[in-house]
Amino acid sequence: MVDFGLAAPRPQAPLGTTAFHRWVFPDGVLWTEFHRTESGYLLRFPDLADYRVSADGHEVLCHPVSEVSAETIRHLYLNQVLPLALSRLGKLVLHASAVEVDGEGIVFVGESGRGKSTLAASFATGGYRFLTDDGLVIEATRTGYQVLPSHPSIRLWEDSQEALVHPAARVAEPVQFTSKTRFLAGDEIAFCNEPRPLRCVYFLGDGASRHVEFAPMSASEAMIELVKHSFLLDIQARELIASHFDQLARLVGQRIYYRLDYPRRFDALTEVQRTIVRHCGH
Repeated sequence: MVDFGLAAPRPQAPLGTTAFHRWVFPDGVLWTEFHRTESGYLLRFPDLADYRVSADGHEVLCHPVSEVSAETIRHLYLNQVLPLALSRLGKLVLHASAVEVDGEGIVFVGESGRGKSTLAASFATGGYRFLTDDGLVIEATRTGYQVLPSHPSIRLWEDSQEALVHPAARVAEPVQFTSKTRFLAGDEIAFCNEPRPLRCVYFLGDGASRHVEFAPMSASEAMIELVKHSFLLDIQARELIASHFDQLARLVGQRIYYRLDYPRRFDALTEVQRTIVRHCGH
């Protein structure tokens, strides 16, 4: 269990630590700085908030910048900080969306902009249920692996919203770091709140294909992609990294990995959905 607390506003002066890792957007804008502290880690989101994470990952304390909304703080925690804290607990957490099809979990992995959320939303508004929009946790079971549900909301750009979401869908309060709209699960966007056995993992292409195309992946290919899309709080913690690679090595023993590409047109999503359902054996 990770406990989240809200502390005093973030001090504006530097905290005297040295960043050991940074996430930077393709346009060069800094998104997150990772610092080590005496008690664990500090995650700094410039102009938004600092989150202190204990060394064991069990406690998170937030220092918001003045005038940053509570919804922004909560959203940052759920989508960015919590997956990293869970990775410190030894959980296997991926940048991925997931949906439920006939009682099993179907996972979509890909870089930002590849359509993970849009694809999940097309399932959730088309007769199926979604498990997570991002921050996917996979756990080993006695019989295989299961996909855990995340918080019941999906973030979408305006064009995806207009194409997929009913006007009656519930909308969360806006946040201050993205223009995406966050839709809450309900009658219009169906959510599965229970773990589901892992069935297939699809790595999304860039949309260059004119048709829905699948290509099976070897264990080594799947391993490389899973490493690229893993949440990891400390990429220099040797024991943690070794454990993470061991988990991935066991996970890729499942022959369930495919490259998936399809035309990025909203009018094609229904057929894409049907083809995926057929492909994964339902």
